[in-house]
Amino acid sequence: MTPEQRKALHLYCEMLASALNNAGYDMKKTLKEEVEIPWQKMMVKEHLWKPIEKVVTDKDSTEEMTNKEVNEIYRVLDRHISQKFGVSVPFPSIRG
Repeated sequence: MTPEQRKALHLYCEMLASALNNAGYDMKKTLKEEVEIPWQKMMVKEHLWKPIEKVVTDKDSTEEMTNKEVNEIYRVLDRHISQKFGVSVPFPSIRG
């Protein structure tokens, strides 16, 4: 993954966190279901992106991903979130 792709991934995670929060979807803390926990960039990366990354690429680190793998993971995540919650965020293009 290039430095530009890493920036784009982090921006995407931040944008998706905002979109989910704005749509009224929060993370529920396991022990206290009634507590609303707003999404944050790193929560998106750890709880949404990385589990899909592991299944799709069998890699544990975003550092190891190729351009093609970033696109594959994004498509899986975007399809799931848009179908289940009606929230879709385009993957950003960052030119450094």
